[in-house]
Amino acid sequence: MGPTMSWSARQYTSFEAQRTRPARDLVAAIPVEDARRAVDLGCGPGNSTAVLAARYPEATIVGVDNDDDMLASARQRLPTIEFVRADIASWQPAAPVDVVLANASLQWLPDHATLYPRLLGHVAPGGALAIQTPDNEQEPAHVALRQVAQAGPWAARVANVHTLTRHSAAFYYALLAPLAGSVEVWRTVYHHPLPNHDAVVEWFKGSGMRPYLAPLDARERAAFLARYCEAIEAGYPALPDGTVLLPFPRLFIVATR
Repeated sequence: MGPTMSWSARQYTSFEAQRTRPARDLVAAIPVEDARRAVDLGCGPGNSTAVLAARYPEATIVGVDNDDDMLASARQRLPTIEFVRADIASWQPAAPVDVVLANASLQWLPDHATLYPRLLGHVAPGGALAIQTPDNEQEPAHVALRQVAQAGPWAARVANVHTLTRHSAAFYYALLAPLAGSVEVWRTVYHHPLPNHDAVVEWFKGSGMRPYLAPLDARERAAFLARYCEAIEAGYPALPDGTVLLPFPRLFIVATR
């Protein structure tokens, strides 16, 4: 495969129950009681869109993603909902919407200082912008990922890999509070029980590891994954039954206009 690697809906949904729980928690915290129009930005395979549709069954909902595999999976899951291919960075609705949901998607985009206010600007009065992003850059899994990337023969080719964009809770609150009627920010650490260390590797193959693997050929990917698995075994001791508990911090924001 060339220098770009598309998302794999099958890879991502291997851990669907765990990945969907933060979306449920986020949507449950949205204070908007009745939404006529709602958008799921970075809808992926539609798991977060299904949560949004369950909360607002009368709303017109649109799912937005820039990956064809994810969109095909979402359309198969939710055939009555419209899914469109677009980049979040340039997306704008025809008219303001009542709920803009972005679950585990905005971390892939740069310049949050511009992006977040722009998205809030697409929200109708009384509506809400609801965001969840991983906040795990200092967790062993990501530290190991950077170390493996820097130490291998592939180091030069992955040196400029776009790292995920993350800021502090204070940064986002200060950014959005002047533009919103209210802003809620909180951090939750999920502890996902995975069957073994290989499952931890599979988890990150479907998310944070993807840009590092994209420039590599099949042989190099196998070597990269083997080194990463060794690091994961060291960083996450297994429980007596072999289960590996994966701590996963996530940052939540709900800004209401």
